[in-house]
Order: sequence, then C-alpha cells, then structure tokens
Amino acid sequence: MPQPPRHNLPAEPNRFVGRERDLDDLCALVAENRVVTLCGVGGIGKTRLALRVAAGLVPAYPDGVWLVELARFGRAELVVPEIARVLGMSEEAGRPLFDTVTARLRGLRCLLLLDNCEHLVDTCAEVTARLVADCPRLSVMTTSREPLRIASELIWRVPPLELPDADSDDAESADAESVQLFMDRATAAGTRLGPGSLPDIVRLCQALDGLPLALELAAARTSLLSPGQIADRIDDRFSLLTTGGRTAPARQRTLLAAVEWSYDLLSAKEQVLLRRLSVFAGGFDLDLAEQVCVERPISRAQIVDLLGGLVDKSLVLCDESRTRYWLPETIKRYALERLEQAGEREVLRERHLDVICRLQERHFVTEMIESGVPWRERLRALTASKSLLDDRRVALDWAAESGNVPLGLRLCTTSTGLLPIVGNLTGIVAWIERLLSLDLTHVPDEQIAQAKAYLSYGLEARDELGRSLEVAEQSLAGLSPDNEWVRCGMHSLMVVVLLRMGRADEAVRHAEEGLARATRSGDAWNQAAGLAGLSAVALTRGRLREAQRLGEEALARARQHGHRWIMARAAAQLGAVAEARGDLVTAKAQYEMAVPWLRELDGDADLARCLARIGRVAAMLHEFGTARERLAASLALSRGAGQRQSVARCLAGLSVLAEHEGDLEGAVLAAAAATTLRESIGQHSATIRIEELLGRARAKLGEGRTAALWSRGRVMSPDDAARHVLEGKRPAPRGPVAAEPAKHSLLTAREQEIASLLTRGLSNRAIAEELVISPATVARHIANIMEKLGYTSRAQIAVWAAERTSRSSA
Repeated sequence: MPQPPRHNLPAEPNRFVGRERDLDDLCALVAENRVVTLCGVGGIGKTRLALRVAAGLVPAYPDGVWLVELARFGRAELVVPEIARVLGMSEEAGRPLFDTVTARLRGLRCLLLLDNCEHLVDTCAEVTARLVADCPRLSVMTTSREPLRIASELIWRVPPLELPDADSDDAESADAESVQLFMDRATAAGTRLGPGSLPDIVRLCQALDGLPLALELAAARTSLLSPGQIADRIDDRFSLLTTGGRTAPARQRTLLAAVEWSYDLLSAKEQVLLRRLSVFAGGFDLDLAEQVCVERPISRAQIVDLLGGLVDKSLVLCDESRTRYWLPETIKRYALERLEQAGEREVLRERHLDVICRLQERHFVTEMIESGVPWRERLRALTASKSLLDDRRVALDWAAESGNVPLGLRLCTTSTGLLPIVGNLTGIVAWIERLLSLDLTHVPDEQIAQAKAYLSYGLEARDELGRSLEVAEQSLAGLSPDNEWVRCGMHSLMVVVLLRMGRADEAVRHAEEGLARATRSGDAWNQAAGLAGLSAVALTRGRLREAQRLGEEALARARQHGHRWIMARAAAQLGAVAEARGDLVTAKAQYEMAVPWLRELDGDADLARCLARIGRVAAMLHEFGTARERLAASLALSRGAGQRQSVARCLAGLSVLAEHEGDLEGAVLAAAAATTLRESIGQHSATIRIEELLGRARAKLGEGRTAALWSRGRVMSPDDAARHVLEGKRPAPRGPVAAEPAKHSLLTAREQEIASLLTRGLSNRAIAEELVISPATVARHIANIMEKLGYTSRAQIAVWAAERTSRSSA
C-alpha cells in the first residue's frame, strides 16, 4: 500500500528568493528548541519563510510536518478543532477534543506549524504550552505578529530582505535579496527590466524597507509604470501616511502605505470588487464571485475582466488553471475594513449566506436525491460541497450573528458533510443547537423538525443514543406527511439506534415504514437503507436466509442509486451475514468490495471499520499477509483520527491474527490492551472470547505465564501491543489452534436460558411468552449477552449456544 503523506505543506507558488542564511539559522534553531515563533509585521514574509523551513525539515520528523492555517478562523474555540482536522482526528463522545489530540501526539516525533496566530494569540499560547508539556517529542513553529510569550518559546524576528548599501556598486546592488525579489516578480509579470532601471529599483527597495509583500505589489505594477514612476508615487504616499498610526511600528506603516497605494491605483470598480471578495473565507471560483459580488456598479459581464486585473496586480491569487482564486491574508483584512467603511458588510455577508445556501442545496440534490444521475456527477457535487467548508462555516456564523435562523438551518440540512458520509457528523450538533437556541418565532415548524432530523444523526455519532432517539421521534412528529426524504432517513436512523440499544422488535417497524415510503416515492437511496436495516434486524434475530435475501436486495437498490456510501453499507451488511453463517470466504469478499468505494469517498471512519473486519476474517482464513496489511491500515486510520473504539477493534483483530499464527503470547497481549482501551471509554470488557483465549493460553503457557502476559498487556500502550503482533517474531504457524471451552461462563442462568432459546429462532415476543417475562426484558438480556460474548448478532449467539450444547452432550 502507498505510504501516507508525511506533510500537508503546499507547493510553492513561485520562486523562493534569498534568505539562505535565515533558512540555515532557523533549521538549526527548530532542531534545538521545542517552540520557535517567527515574529514580524504583516507582509514581512513570515509564512513563506516558515513553509520553506518546514519543507526542509520533513526528513527530520518521521511522524510528519503539519501545517495548521489559522488566518481564516475568527473564534478561539476553533483552534483545537482545526489542529485535530489537520491531523485527521475527530471528536470522541465524552472526551475533550484536546485530550484526543494530546493522546495522538504524545509518542510522535513531528512538527506542527501554526500559521497566523496573532488574532488568536492567547489561545495559541495556551494550546502550544500544554501540547509541548504533554508531548515530549513534539516541536512547534508558529508565525505571529507578536510572540506567544510562553516559557519554552524562542522568538525569532523575521528581518526585511537584504537592501543594497548606499555605496554598493551595480553588481553588489543587483545581488541584494530585495532587488532579486523585485526583478524576479517583475519578470513574472511580463516586464523585462534592463540595467538602466537598477538605480530606480534600488531606490524603490529602500523606500519599501525590503518588505516582500510591498515589493511584490510594486513589481506587479511594472506592466504599466516604470520603476522610477512607482518609486515616486510610493514616496508621496508614505509622506501622506506618516502622520497616522503614531504608535504602530514604522514597518507596519510602510506596509499599510504599500497596500493603500496599491488599492488607490485600482479603478473604482476594481476597488468595489476587491472589498466584496473579502467575504469569502476560503477560495472561490468565477461563478461564486459573480453570484455574490455582482450589484451596482458592477455587472456580471464585467467580473471576468475586473477579476483578471486584480490577479495581474497580485491582489488576488489563483491556481495555474485560473479556476480557483483567493486573497492574500493581508489584502483580505484590508479589504474587509474597506467593506465595513463602505457600509456593505451586512448586505454582502447576507448575500454570501444566501448564495452558499443555494449552492449547497443544488449540490445536495444532485449528489443524494435526483434519480438517474451518473456517479461521476454525484461525486463532483460532493467534491464541490466539500470545497465550500470554510465558507459554510463563515456563513453559519453570520446566520447565528444576524439571527437568520431559517437560512442557517437550510444550510445545515443540505450539507452532505453533516450526514454520515465522509464528514465529521458530530460537528452538526453544535451548529444546529446554536441556531435552535435563537428566536424561532419566524421559523416554520417543518423546518425545525427537519433540523432536528439532522441533529439526531450527530447525536447518534456521539453515542448519545437515548437523546438521538428522542430527537428523531420529535422530528417525525413534526414533519409533514409528504416530506418523504427526511422521514425515510429518520426511520433508517432509528433502526440503527434501536439495534444498538438491543430493541430489535421496535427497529423492525421503522425499517418497514421507511422502506414502504421509499418504495412508494421511488427513492432508491432510502429503499437500499430500509432493506439494509431489515437485513440487520433479521440477522439479529438469527434469520440468516432472510437477512441474506434482504441484503442482496439492498445492494441492488444501492447500485441503482449509484452513491458509493450506500453501496458500501449494503456490501458490509452482506459481509456480516456471511460471517454469521460461517462463510468466511464470502464475508471477506463482501467487505473487500466496499473498500474501493470508501476510498473514493475519503471516508476514513467507515474504511477503518471495514479494513478491520477484513483483517479479522483473513486471519481466520490463515491469509496472514492480507490480515496483517488490512489490520495495519485500519490501525493507522483509527489512530490518526484519535478514535479509541476503532483502535480497540483493531487490537481485537490483531489478537485473532496472533493466535491463528501460533503466537498465543501476542494474542493475550493484544486482547489485554484492547480490554484496557475499551474500559477507558466505558465499554464492557469481559467476553467469552477473551476467557476462552485465556483458557487456551493457560493450557499451553501455564497459569503464571498467562497471568503475567495479561498484566503486561493491560498496561501496554495500544501502539506497543499492535507493534508486537505486526512486527514481532512469531513461531511458524502449525495449523489452527483448537478452541478450549471456557472454565467459567460469564452468562447468568437466565442469559444462558435465553441464549439456548435463540437456537430455535424464536423472536423476543416468543421468548417472553415462554419464560413469562416482558419482551423489553428479553431485549435487555440479549443486549447483555452480546456485550459479554463480544458478538453483534443473535445468530452468533445461537451458533455459540448450539456449540456449547453439542460439546456438553458429547
């Protein structure tokens, strides 16, 4: 498998000029100090220099160099979530996100680059101090206009580019860094400057104090003005601005002068467009610019030329294909101030919210709802939706700030990333709860009900099952009868929640209702979801043939829709059915079928789960190479996302692998580590599988050795336990290890009785009638049995009970 990237640093947009000595000094300082902050005025080149240093240090950090861009965030509480997002982590139920990040970084040798900290400096200081205290191998480099002022910080003031000395000859002047930068950028702008221009270039560089941004802005104007003309204008502008901002550093006043001058040289319509473009949080394309920024005095037909002019003047940047544009941060902040001064902030932000809303709705319908849409078109809609993440966040902030709850809720309920598809589901909870806490006087009841539907998805992802079920029921009660899409989604979600709660009899009603509605409306997505839910219910009840038939129908409907996520879900359900009936070859094939679909979606959580299943089944099939590869890949994804439950799942699979390879010691260690990890997140850890494993270990290794291994594994880190199995030396496999019966059953007498009745395929109601107890009590007992045995279906319990009966009668 290809190695994961060890950094997320962007490619350099143009040639890096000068600063060779600075680069050498900084590389040495970062190697010797835990925290290095590059300080300096805006436009001094902090970010560009830091990125260059970071790129040179990638080989020195085996666990990666990771850029965290903070400029676009306006709220301190988003710093830790952004670090987690860059590192591929997501929130865990009942655990502060910072703790998840710290646990992930604690043993890693990596470098974090926190860029543009000045507007969040207090939070960045606190987070950095705590990270370096808790993670001894972590290094942090930050860029900021002011120091973090923490104990471990080394402050490095970024100097201006080297300027020519007053008495330098032409050759020496031409070699100065500031002159080299100006010449390079002027050439890139299409201007060829001869030796006769050198004195004016030197004068210009000195007037701009060697500030890289100011030099680049000036160089962009050489297509219209000579270096002498530019220098003359800059000198005049500086003299006008020196009377303002007396407490600001001189270089900051110089940068302001350069930006102000550049802005003043624009045409009136270019100025209007630049300040309106500042509402975008991330990049934007031409279509988005046209929809948000077109209004008097700018017409749609003028946008292309005006935007092109801003790109040529280096006030707007673009990719090589000129399809994606963005404003440099300093320019954007200046333009935002101008937008405020022009009295356009509120109207532009409201229009931005409205446009992002309509775009999301269009992408959502194309990706999820329209029938007969080719997959490539659905994927393009999903990709386009994901590209709006930053603007979606800013738009939702404005919806909450301005009290525009209807538009905010519309945006929440049409963002695919807020569904269980590639996005971080738990993120929807905070947004919807924030909006629903505002004045809802003018919000239709139908929209509130629909918002609660999406809220329930996020609550289920956070393992708040009881609340998720309650909110889903409220949603169904408030939705209009003809809102088929959301109603079907709610029924499918309630199936998942109820099965997780051990209430299969209630789940079947929702699965049937959702399927009936989807069938009437011709909705292939929700037909597939309903059939998959019914298959899961049948599997829980031990009805394997019915579960197989329903699973096959679910996959057929999923293929009809074409979305890879619902196809992967149906394939995984068929894998679970095959595994329950003991057909490991088919189970592995079904799980493998889902892998490329999940990879296409970048759905790491679902992919990690699927890979762990493949690894476990492959181990039982003695396909050890495949098992090791799949479990290692699953572990990397789970560990990267900071999800302890997924890591525990991988450790359980590694325990199976080790035992089937003949490494009982590794099996015990991995099982013990998995047990500790599960207990740390409140999961029941005692299972028959573990007890039987320990029984086999005692028989082969002895009571004392087994106890010592178990104790060692209980305090072993998950990484060390996994490494023992994945990399340790194991004896050659000598065939499957015969299972020994557990010495002491973990089930109560009543639970053993119910497990025995499951071998007859009885429903909860039938078992309740036979034992004269309530169906709800039966459901609770079955949930306890699954937890203790480590199983996920009634069929597995039935097989286990039948095997124990046959052993006892033999």
